[in-house]
Amino acid sequence: MDAKELRKYFPILHQEVNGHPLVYLDNGATSQKPIPVIEAMDKYYREFNSNVHRGVHTLGNRATDGYEGAREKVRAFINAREAAEIVFTRGTTSAVNTVAYGYARLVLKPGDEIVTTLVEHHANFIPWQQAAKATGATFKFIPLAEDGTVTLEAVKATVTDNTKIVAIHHISNVLGDTTPIKEIARIAHQHGALLFVDGAQGAPHKKIDVQDLDCDFYAFSGHKMAGPTGIGVLYGKREVLEQVEPMEFGGEMIDYVDMYDSTWKELPWKFEGGTPIIAGAIGLGAAIDFLEEIGLENIERHEKHLVKYALEQMREIEGLKIYGPQQDRSSLITFNLDTVHPHDLATVLDSYGIAVRAGHHCAQPLMRWLNVTATARASFYLYNTEEDVDVLIAGLKKTKEYFGNVFS
Repeated sequence: MDAKELRKYFPILHQEVNGHPLVYLDNGATSQKPIPVIEAMDKYYREFNSNVHRGVHTLGNRATDGYEGAREKVRAFINAREAAEIVFTRGTTSAVNTVAYGYARLVLKPGDEIVTTLVEHHANFIPWQQAAKATGATFKFIPLAEDGTVTLEAVKATVTDNTKIVAIHHISNVLGDTTPIKEIARIAHQHGALLFVDGAQGAPHKKIDVQDLDCDFYAFSGHKMAGPTGIGVLYGKREVLEQVEPMEFGGEMIDYVDMYDSTWKELPWKFEGGTPIIAGAIGLGAAIDFLEEIGLENIERHEKHLVKYALEQMREIEGLKIYGPQQDRSSLITFNLDTVHPHDLATVLDSYGIAVRAGHHCAQPLMRWLNVTATARASFYLYNTEEDVDVLIAGLKKTKEYFGNVFS
């Protein structure tokens, strides 16, 4: 995979920020968009903008074909059994809430358990927390290993016959660890529990096979995988997805409306009330085409190389602390530098054109577990290069030197 060659497809990368070439290392928050995605959405608005599933005219048929064609691309991308198991949402957050409200709040009762971890993004934490509060269920946490990873031994010790839902990340947006989803699914199912996987950091970076993982739900967002914002996916096994009630009611998701009762369309349309995210779905379909042409295995290999290359140099910087596993990391590195606040660090790096994330990364419980208020994070994607890493390392050294001089 030639990352330098791929960069030509991303117009936003070819600019200067504060007088320096842009080095974009905030891909964990959102990825940049390639020309094929931009052109696919532009073509929809220019040539066949219309609503879907409703009209019988040509534009409506073309829009429906584009929208449902994107659903089939998603199905194949994660190897779901059928397109009916693919629900378009506004993103991962919306997907989690769909299940937490449309299932957990309706079926849980006191004595039941929702099991999760302190590593979770708030989007895969708060909906379950609030579902537990609303139903009287127990909100329970898998103990973390010393480096913040989740071990199967800890999962086995936490999940019981009272556990009804296990909600866990595939790849942590802070620590970069990959959770053994297939094995956790086996443990959950042995106890009769459902497994919900937050795949926001998984789907963009590695090949996903939901049938092989055997998870009951898998959620991810388009904007983190070279697609547009405002579109995401909730995958669910048909037999469990049919048990989830829709959160939104209105047009398009209904089958029959009477004066005092209504019935819903079959999967997946009962969850897609109103005018759906048509352009977003088409853009997501184009992003999947783009990623699959490159190959997810190639993307994952490239990112792990960059992380290894960066870690080797970051470990030589005195006073720089790296969080999470030291080996077998995914596409990001979270760190702090001496007594420099992460926001100050990110501000100085930005002055050199380097974009990194700083803050609690929507993971406040994890920050408290790490005994920090915030961290900095550099996250990589398919278009990043070793030269980007070199610029980051130089920026970190300049930042350390700057603050050393200020406080000396």
